[in-house]
Amino acid sequence: MKQRNVSAKTAPANRLTRIGTLAAWVSLGSFFYYLRQGDILMHGDAVAHINIARRVFDSLNPGPLQLGTVWLPLPHVLMIPFLLPDKMWQSGIGGSIPSMIAYVLGVIGIFRLTTGLLESAAPAEEPAPSRPDSRSAIRTRAAELGGFIAAFVYGANPNLLYMQATALTEPLALAFYIWAMVYLVDFAKAPGKDGPESDAAHRALRRCAYCIAGAELTRYDGWFLAGILGALVLIITGLRWKDCALRWSALKFLVGISVAPILWMVYNAAVYGNALAFANGSYSAKAIEARVQAPNPAAHNLWAAASYFLKSAQVTLAVGDWGRFWLLAAIVATAFMAWRLRKQTALAIVVLLWSPVAFYSLSIAYGSVVLHVPMWWPFAIFNQRYGLELLPLFAVSAGVLVAGVLAGRFAVHQWKVVAAAVALIVASYAFVWVQKPLCWQEAWRNWEMRRGLDTAVELAIKELPPHSIFLMDTDEHVGIMERQAIPLRRVVNNQDTRPWIHPADTESMWEQALRDPGKKVNYVIAFEGDLVDKDVNRTDLTLLEVIHSSGQPPARIYQTRLPMNQSR
Repeated sequence: MKQRNVSAKTAPANRLTRIGTLAAWVSLGSFFYYLRQGDILMHGDAVAHINIARRVFDSLNPGPLQLGTVWLPLPHVLMIPFLLPDKMWQSGIGGSIPSMIAYVLGVIGIFRLTTGLLESAAPAEEPAPSRPDSRSAIRTRAAELGGFIAAFVYGANPNLLYMQATALTEPLALAFYIWAMVYLVDFAKAPGKDGPESDAAHRALRRCAYCIAGAELTRYDGWFLAGILGALVLIITGLRWKDCALRWSALKFLVGISVAPILWMVYNAAVYGNALAFANGSYSAKAIEARVQAPNPAAHNLWAAASYFLKSAQVTLAVGDWGRFWLLAAIVATAFMAWRLRKQTALAIVVLLWSPVAFYSLSIAYGSVVLHVPMWWPFAIFNQRYGLELLPLFAVSAGVLVAGVLAGRFAVHQWKVVAAAVALIVASYAFVWVQKPLCWQEAWRNWEMRRGLDTAVELAIKELPPHSIFLMDTDEHVGIMERQAIPLRRVVNNQDTRPWIHPADTESMWEQALRDPGKKVNYVIAFEGDLVDKDVNRTDLTLLEVIHSSGQPPARIYQTRLPMNQSR
């Protein structure tokens, strides 16, 4: 009897270990494939994330203030240990490792979330299964298989497999998002009474708060998620108002999820003189939209914005209009969860799974966020990766539908049902692989626009003396220095300022080098239209080379009068 109890406790842990191990192998396989293809540094944002983390310890002014504003800091902080070796930075591998770990945790979390939801569907008063063919045993088996299907949908997604091989932040945000829901399920389904069960509920709520805080420090979607979860926890607490310990835990939860946004605004206020610099500063989405002037077909149109976002989500799973079947499956699964689990946590989880639709619809319509899908005007790919935020919804929906079928009259044909579901998923993803994942296509086009100019500038830099000191605006072309393994402390750039000095830090290294580059650097690299090109004093500069590339503004390389051994 004792041995059987131990086995019952260790079986779920063993399943999670097996799923995590398989996910780790898939992650590594995908990573090495894209690394071999030279694809992990194609996206400009991935390169930017890596170099933000790198300059915290490799710059003229190292320190946490190099984390900047707009992009939230946690992804960069997690990358730092892996970017310490120059090779890990130059190759981009150091930036991929946190994403890969997050991918594995996300796969495990989707399994936990789906099985937790489905197991909560069983009536609380139902006794433990006494026979392998009892209804309870069938439901338990169906929940497990549904969890595996959900993990497969999530982990095998071609777009996610590319994203987790890069330094982009979506895999990390998804992992926090998924585990926040896992712990919410654990919290909500625990009995509202004193004792070990109540302690487990409080512990789950605390862990949920940690995950939300992580999401809040990763992407701004997390702030929206925190607001929804805070409201849901208040509702659940209200239903259990007699539980004094729960009220105290809920208060700590609400305080905990408020800390990260408050600290970020305090940081922006202290360093940049504007608590909302991330939202309306020179690097905000609003400012970028004004500079880039990319068309926004859904501006000020909430319905169109929702349509574009839902379309971007659908085409991450299937080619063309076939993604509508995934959306239909999600709607059907939502109705099933709302009906079957109406006394449990379904409504809360349904709201959370669909919440990205509200956040991105509002952001696209009114928040200067632009999203393009290739089949609708302007027939381009831009920010396609946002559609991945609905992947947990589609994964859980697939698992719920399969489990619902298995728990019904088709239980005797469980393997046929599972095989049919797997075949449909494989077919859907196979067409995505054949036509190339859209997230990969966007990154490839992003790189194609930069490749010619960046490569030509890199070849010119190779001919310059080693240990040269450069003046350069690194906003768009910092990857040049990364690929050439030129430490950022040898590049005077637009981040070498003290942003807390207003209205401008005229004595920063950056401003001094612009005024008199001959006293600070050996070479000046100016891309037409950038800050160096606009503001550098060209007196006493010798033009060495003008580099042209089709579709890109020219770059110019100047030599200063400063001897090599007297730079800075």
